Amino acid sequence: MSSSPAVLMRLMASAFSVAEKAGDVVRSVLKAGDLDVVAKTGANDLQTKADRLAQQSICASLARKFPRITIIGEEDLPSQEVEEELIESRHSEEVLAQPCPPEYSSAREEELVVWVDPLDGTKEYTEGLLDHVTVLIGVAYEGRAIGGVINQPFYNYEMGPGAVLGRTIWGVLGLGAFGFDLREVPAGQHIVTTTRSHSNKLVTDCVDAMRPHKVIRVGGAGNKIIQLIEGKASAYVFASPGCKKWDTCAPEAILHAVGGKLADVHGNSYTYHRDVQHMNAAGVLATLRDFDYYASRVPASVKLALLTA
Repeated sequence: MSSSPAVLMRLMASAFSVAEKAGDVVRSVLKAGDLDVVAKTGANDLQTKADRLAQQSICASLARKFPRITIIGEEDLPSQEVEEELIESRHSEEVLAQPCPPEYSSAREEELVVWVDPLDGTKEYTEGLLDHVTVLIGVAYEGRAIGGVINQPFYNYEMGPGAVLGRTIWGVLGLGAFGFDLREVPAGQHIVTTTRSHSNKLVTDCVDAMRPHKVIRVGGAGNKIIQLIEGKASAYVFASPGCKKWDTCAPEAILHAVGGKLADVHGNSYTYHRDVQHMNAAGVLATLRDFDYYASRVPASVKLALLTA
């Protein structure tokens, strides 16, 4: 008689389907036309009806199945009953069929922390830059990002009417990542992806120090990590506070699952314990390959400015 799947793989299988449900919500709100935009801390820090509904859907769906996990979402929402139509009870059989890496097979529900960004790239969502938008569900164990799901609600939207929208990428450390074709930037090319709407002198100085052949400025941490794993960029550089743990947990797990690295500008790893500071105060540096090359080019002035993180 075969044993039941490990808690981690059951959670990942559910998170896969829950992220797809959240992607449906994000598309539906846009189609309805009433985004109900609220500025949280400023014009570049927005929240929409889609952010709110998608987070309710994700958190309520996972909490119902896994009542002992800790779930931390980006949006500070009041406690309220969640409409049943927002609950996703299904799971991905394809994910569940994958073996759990031995080092996580005994992880208990109460030891797992889930970091949720219901709509990464909200500003771009409001501006119609839909390929920047992702739904992020990350899983941490013992402070380490070990599992991630990234849903792109509008993947294929530029193909026009009739195109099948959306895809879901997922990965587990020690198992691998799925739902995309892993590609690398051609040898010798240094292509940097960085923020579109949160730049400053530190960010610019650090990007320039990489001596990139090309700089891509886009929204969303999830989107930038996808650029790394699909060979569109070789480094994600953001030398500033601003990114939060819910922005990086899922992307980091997927990137690490295929041999990449995400850290702060000093090369130190972030931790994802339930009581950790939410802000990634020392910025983000991530690559699929050659992390040490890019880390060595971070200016001393940038490191000094972000030394307190």
